This record gives sequence, C-alpha cells and structure tokens, in this order.
Amino acid sequence: MNKNLNPNKIAVIGAGGVGATTAYALMVQGVGSEIVLIDVNKDKAEGEAMDLRHGASFVNPVDIYAGDYEDLADAKLIIITAGAAQKPGETRLDLIKKNTGIFKNIVSSITEYNQDGILLVVTNPVDILTHLTYKLSGFPANRVIGSGTVLDSSRFRSLLSKNCGVAASNVHGYIIGEHGDSEVPVWSLTNIAGTKIENYCPICNKDCTDRDHSLEEISSQVKNAAYEIIEKKGATFYAVALAVSRIARAILRDENAVLTVSSLMEGYYGVEDISLSLPTLINSNGIERVLELPLAEKEEKAFKESAKHLKENFEKLEV
Repeated sequence: MNKNLNPNKIAVIGAGGVGATTAYALMVQGVGSEIVLIDVNKDKAEGEAMDLRHGASFVNPVDIYAGDYEDLADAKLIIITAGAAQKPGETRLDLIKKNTGIFKNIVSSITEYNQDGILLVVTNPVDILTHLTYKLSGFPANRVIGSGTVLDSSRFRSLLSKNCGVAASNVHGYIIGEHGDSEVPVWSLTNIAGTKIENYCPICNKDCTDRDHSLEEISSQVKNAAYEIIEKKGATFYAVALAVSRIARAILRDENAVLTVSSLMEGYYGVEDISLSLPTLINSNGIERVLELPLAEKEEKAFKESAKHLKENFEKLEV
C-alpha cells in the first residue's frame, strides 16, 4: 500500500440521496475513521456532513466533513455516487449520455490529486461507468471497481429468504452480468444451508405448486425491483448504501470477501474488454481475483449475451 494513503480514509463524491446515505451507513457501521463528502453543491455537502457529525456520540469515533477534491489526496477508497439519477420509466442505460460527461470531469479531478487509491463506482449505469472510469483514470484494473450486482445478489437472497421462510444469511446465491435488464441469476450455484435449491425445494414446507414458475418470478422481481421502488418513491438509496458499505468494509478491513462487484473482464468465460459482475475476491488491494465458477450452459450463454449488450452500448460513447 502507498505510504501516503490513510488506510482508514474514505472520500464520497456526490452528496445526494445515495452519497449521503452511503456516508451514513459507513458511519453507523464504523467503516473508516475519516470520511470526506465532496459535491458540486458545497452547501449540500456541508449540510449533510453537519447532520452526520451531530450523531458522533452514538457511533465509533469518525471525522466526517465536507471538502474539495484536494481533500481526497490521501484517501484509500474513493466512492463515486455523483451523476444524474434514474427517473421513472428510464432504464439504467438511458443514463449513459447524461453521466459520461459528468464522469470525465470527476475522474480527471480525482487523478489530479490521487493516483494510488481504490475507485468504487456506484453511479448508474454502473458497469458502463466503471469501464469508462478504468479507461479514463489509467488505474490498474484491480483498483477500479463497480458496485455491480452486489445489491442485486442481496435482493435475490432476500426474496428467496421470504419465499422459503429461511433467514437471508442462510441463503447463498449470485446475480451476475449487468446491473440491469440483462442480469443473470445463477440458479445452478444457489443453495440454502449448503443444499442446492433444486434439492431444498422438495423439503420446503412452502409447498410451491410450480417450482420453476416460482423461481422465475423471483428472478423477475429482482430485475425489476429498482423500477418498482423508483415508481413508488422516486429513488433507491438505503439498500444500495448498505451494499456499498459492505464493499468498503471488505476493502478497508482486508477481508478477502466474495462479492459480485463489477470489474474489467480479462477472458473470463471468453469475455474481454468490458466491465460487469462476477463473484470476486475483495481485499485491501481492491480486486484480488475474479472467480470463474462452474456455470450451467444456459447461464454462461446469458452472461456472454449480457457482456455483448454492454459492450455494444459502451462502443457508442465518445471516450
């Protein structure tokens, strides 16, 4: 690790709903001892920082404040949440043009002051913007990460938990590929209490009349969850903030945790030169290793289609 970096310092760029809630989640969970909020609207960043600071006596010691890009010079982790938000009726990919220009400015401002930290992209479309950040920053691939399908995988586990009447902590499964409409549920590796889902269903007391239909319905609910939430309340930020905090904890605490973050594909399942999500070993180096787990044939095919879909959209950008 670069000696000039503070291993417990996090910069959050963007003090909107996701950025401020992320800072709150980090603070409450004791992830990081110094958090700087940076936003083009400096009053908003300062107001959020003040509000958070007033709860300092209830959490582990943390210095949280509003700052400028020069304040991230020694940050170990830089979380990017800034950008145009997804509106009702919009897909994540509809945001590409809006956020590409914003990200060009953000990434150049980051690299002016910090070239040794780890970049964690949260803004949608997260896979496209993670790949854009990798291209623009010049950082090695292991230090450019997208929040990817970490939230989707949590939604997946949560819905299975509710459907099967088992605590989410005992449900294990992944969503891979795009954080979006082409995402892929990996049913072949999904298990409850170490038992594959197809073997658990017959002993489940829920007595699903059509197991395949029930599983397909869960997949659909995961994929469409954000659209439904945005339609009902205008934005999503609580669960994504918790997902980002989970990734940050894995990095700052050198956990070697397996999380479905988005990162550069370097030949995994034959996919190259685009960023999307696979189960990945995360520690203080950022990405330690992408896990190429045995997928069912149809899952691997769907993953490749997801990659193709993203690549076609990325190639339309003027980078």
